[in-house]
Amino acid sequence: MNPPTEMLQWIDYVAIGGYLATLAVLGLIMGRLIRDVGAYFKAGGTLPWQAAAVSNFTAMLSTFMFVAYAGIAYQYGLVAVTIFWCTVPPALAAAAVMGQRWRRARVMTPVEYLETRFNVPVHQFLSWCGMGFRVLDNMVRLYAMAVFMSAATPLPIEVSIIVAGVVILMCTVSGGLWSVVLIDVVQFVILILATVVMLPLVLQACGGLGSLMHTLPDHFSFFQGPKGAPLFLLAYYAMVMIKYNGNWSFIQRFYSVRDEAAGRKMAITMAVLFFVTPFFFLLPAVAAKMIVPDLANPEQAYAVVAMRVLPHGITGLLLAAMLASTMSCVAAEFNVTASVFTQDVYRRLLRQSASSRELMWAARIATFVIGSLVIFGALFMGRFGGAFNANMILTGLAIPLSVPLVFGILMRRARPWGALAAVLVGVPTGIILNLHPEVSWPVATLVVIVVSIGTMVVSGLMPIRDGAYRQRVEKFFVKLATPVAKSEKPEIAPAFRRALTSIFVAAFLCTGLLFVAMSLPSLGRLSGSLALTAGGISIGLAMLIRRLGGRQTEDATASSSVVSTDVAAQGAEQQETV
Repeated sequence: MNPPTEMLQWIDYVAIGGYLATLAVLGLIMGRLIRDVGAYFKAGGTLPWQAAAVSNFTAMLSTFMFVAYAGIAYQYGLVAVTIFWCTVPPALAAAAVMGQRWRRARVMTPVEYLETRFNVPVHQFLSWCGMGFRVLDNMVRLYAMAVFMSAATPLPIEVSIIVAGVVILMCTVSGGLWSVVLIDVVQFVILILATVVMLPLVLQACGGLGSLMHTLPDHFSFFQGPKGAPLFLLAYYAMVMIKYNGNWSFIQRFYSVRDEAAGRKMAITMAVLFFVTPFFFLLPAVAAKMIVPDLANPEQAYAVVAMRVLPHGITGLLLAAMLASTMSCVAAEFNVTASVFTQDVYRRLLRQSASSRELMWAARIATFVIGSLVIFGALFMGRFGGAFNANMILTGLAIPLSVPLVFGILMRRARPWGALAAVLVGVPTGIILNLHPEVSWPVATLVVIVVSIGTMVVSGLMPIRDGAYRQRVEKFFVKLATPVAKSEKPEIAPAFRRALTSIFVAAFLCTGLLFVAMSLPSLGRLSGSLALTAGGISIGLAMLIRRLGGRQTEDATASSSVVSTDVAAQGAEQQETV
């Protein structure tokens, strides 16, 4: 059975257009508040850990959850949850070890430390190669979003990619990381509210959870199908463990929070979200097998079941929420990739004496160029056999690039030639194995992981004769062992905090009003009542943020006054002593 012929109505497009316009305006407003590259690329090191956790969670989610994982859930059931749980171990590893080290590295970009840890060639090689693979990875995400959108709208995939890509660029080019995080938090809340509306309606259409479990008993196994096989799960979990802890946007949040304690709280919160939310996000795709049993393209399951159970207007909001998840993910990638080009290539090689104003222009131009490349490349992603297959292939090839980044900050003895060899040997190995269909993907992936890590380990067994290099590495690891001093922990300026609070309040208020407006045509039904409730929750959050933000600003201002008074008193005492 193909997707339903009935497409979105004008009220759905109003909902989508209003939401996308809100995102674009938020990005432009944030751009007026950001004046230097430190704020543009790492939020000045002042990201609240709660916002950073939600931002990282949303950035790792994307529409890929509602396309690729939903397709697996439609075919095989809750094994999709088992696969998605591969995101939990990387978050726990970050909480235990990696997050603390990234914050103590005191960097502006994820690859900045490579020059100190290894040398200039390693730094530049991994910067350029990493930017290339980040572009490829985001082509898959943008393509997945277009697949989802094409199931519910008459827009061709190509048009969907271009429209969404342009909105993402508008949000990201102007406001940098603060804009990305702000939009991530808003989108997270919208996704939760959309799920509040969607899930009860889906279960109602199935006759309840008990009826669904009775009709599709095999779908409630966590290890059904080929992707539930132990070898596949071993390879996938190992791949994601390396990929996430070597993911640039994942790392960026850890060196952008105030201190190590904030990073640890952020990682634990992420682990909880990664563990709990897939049940609620993927259950509608499992139910789609009962509602639409003969769907031709399983990756359209979520969109198709939404069209079946939701009234118009609410469908538009749900689609906007799904699009939002990919937009936040891709926006984060645009920002961090541009940071590497601006700081590690442009400033390091081309304009070492560049002013802050010049670097801001370079950052925004780099973001625009990178985004344009992603949009163009996403148009051709369908040739890889679907979003999930394309992601597996590209991620398997990208593992060697993540190995030096992850193990360079863990291993003292790994040599520069080992970091280069891990990539130069690992990538061709992955390409060759993926070109031979007789070699299964799990086997190929595990071989690439072993080869890449093994190469770095072997390099660490060789004696180090360069005294200057040994001293530089020892100094770097001493820095990783040194906690962030109080003087290094920045604070958000009261004026900037007030501006942020106002923007958050406006964003949640607009979101709530959208939900309320879209609920009006269907108030006599369960869907309308749920949408109205979701709108009320969003408006309530706006009021709560306003109240809490006002208190925090007052506390920060009072604290600043106390500090100023103490400094003045100390100065007076010194003058009397003299």
